[in-house]
Amino acid sequence: MIRQAGVTAFSALHHADAPLLLPNAWDHASAAALAAQGFEAVGTTSLGVAAAAGLPDGTAATGEETLRLARQLGGGTFLLSVDAEDGFGPDPDDVAELACELAAAGAAGINLEDGLASVKLHAAKIAAVKAAVPDLFVNARTDTYWLGDGGHAETCRRLDAYQQAGADGVFVPGLSDPTRITALVKTLDVPLNILYSPLGPTVAQLGDLGVRRVSLGSLLYRRALGAALDAAADIRAGRPPRGVAPTYTEIQALSAEGPDA
Repeated sequence: MIRQAGVTAFSALHHADAPLLLPNAWDHASAAALAAQGFEAVGTTSLGVAAAAGLPDGTAATGEETLRLARQLGGGTFLLSVDAEDGFGPDPDDVAELACELAAAGAAGINLEDGLASVKLHAAKIAAVKAAVPDLFVNARTDTYWLGDGGHAETCRRLDAYQQAGADGVFVPGLSDPTRITALVKTLDVPLNILYSPLGPTVAQLGDLGVRRVSLGSLLYRRALGAALDAAADIRAGRPPRGVAPTYTEIQALSAEGPDA
């Protein structure tokens, strides 16, 4: 087994009394605003990054944009975890090189998804990253519930391989059933990450089930876009826009102070 990360500040957040609630940013302003709200760690969302750049998500098209954003956000007072899709390519050595660049930019963690592709290949990517950057927290995602039909046995098979390859945490988006979450936690030696669902358990309830990290994924980006559309529709209809928006001065302050504000 490739050795896992030491007790870094980011890994420690996965072993606190309450689950790590990880909001996901898509640009400098969103990360700065979340940091200003007191979040110790901020992730990126591949969908938000791709959509903002006019590129498709999940097709290895946003490697440059993701690295560029990491260089903008890394090294601030908050800890940064980067959603790197499947590593933006099939070669484990290339994924390890990307991980080195992300770590050099100041990232504390990386999220790697299997897309239900080869378990052996995904495990090789994880092992390559851990060999190259041992203290970078690798969150290994399986898409058995996100893209597949779910299934405890297949999920466990994949996650066990990723743990053995050195993953520091595992991520199962699309899983929200409390009974299944409890059963999965019992099989794991590393923290479990669940994607928050407005229709699923609360963060506190997920913590009671044994979940140690709760990600928001693209939810904040989609909500922000929805709020913009609602405001435009309200104004067109002659109504005051709903909700409260930051002022011009507040946005300027975030830009001036940077993402570590």
